[in-house]
Amino acid sequence: MAAGASDDRQELLHLIKDGWFEETQSFWTGQRFSLQVEKVLFHARSAYQDVLLFQSTSYGKVLVLDGVIQATERDEMAYQEMISHLPLFAHLNPRKVLIIGGGDGGVLREVAKHPSIDTIHMCEIDEMVIDVSKEFMSDTLATSYEDPRLTLVVDDAAKFVTQDGHGTYDCIIVDSSDPVGPAEALFEAAFFQSLHKALNPGGIICTQAECQWLHLDFISKVYRACCDIFTEVEYAYTAIPTYPSGQIGFMLLYKGPETSAAEDDGECDDLRPLTSLRVAARLPSAEVQASLKFYNPALHTAAFALPEFARRKLDEARAKVKPRS
Repeated sequence: MAAGASDDRQELLHLIKDGWFEETQSFWTGQRFSLQVEKVLFHARSAYQDVLLFQSTSYGKVLVLDGVIQATERDEMAYQEMISHLPLFAHLNPRKVLIIGGGDGGVLREVAKHPSIDTIHMCEIDEMVIDVSKEFMSDTLATSYEDPRLTLVVDDAAKFVTQDGHGTYDCIIVDSSDPVGPAEALFEAAFFQSLHKALNPGGIICTQAECQWLHLDFISKVYRACCDIFTEVEYAYTAIPTYPSGQIGFMLLYKGPETSAAEDDGECDDLRPLTSLRVAARLPSAEVQASLKFYNPALHTAAFALPEFARRKLDEARAKVKPRS
């Protein structure tokens, strides 16, 4: 057996013991989550991370990166639909969208449901995640890679958004893993500054924003940094059984008009009213709603209703932001 294969085998034995996958991550100490494994379908180390995909006994196929569950076929819609449709239905007329990360294809599947969108750019750093998802989940998550509106780029998103040539976007969806390893740069202030520049006036960003039960100090830090950059900042969350503590959050960021003259010139016809990201600006068509398993307009608004401990923490962070000149 080659040394590389031996190392992969040892890593697999570390992740799966006695037929159970056990999640390992230092970002949430003192707790673990396990799923029973029926069959390992794929395991290898890419240039960036450990990639594991297995058939579970109760949650369908499960994608794991660096020991952390990214998606299961049973509950993935609670994440994929919310991170996609919260920003897209808050926008009056999204036409050009950037997806950062999301190699499993779930966000792409949801973005592709919007007929107003004519251009989709997707930047994923790890080609192995894309290939594995296409091979094993082509009928569930990775269903839209052949969409003619898609331009797929395998690159570092932190570099991609600073490059010229791809223009600006109406919506940007950042489907990142946790802020360790290859995704660490996607939570830094410099990255949010780059996203702001890549966003059209009236544009909306939605980014994965961790769990309020485990990472509230970290969320508060990111929230405050975003308040310094964007016109409107909101935090929402969804319930999903296989993510830490059964929840995951989203940071929604709105870029207001840069000048009033732009509106006078008719260049900002798609600007949403500056009221609240908490209310959908559009409703799903009957066809789109029928395709959804989780998102609906009532849940859109409910996702922003935070428990008091989290609301108070984010209010304190907002109060520290200097007023805009």
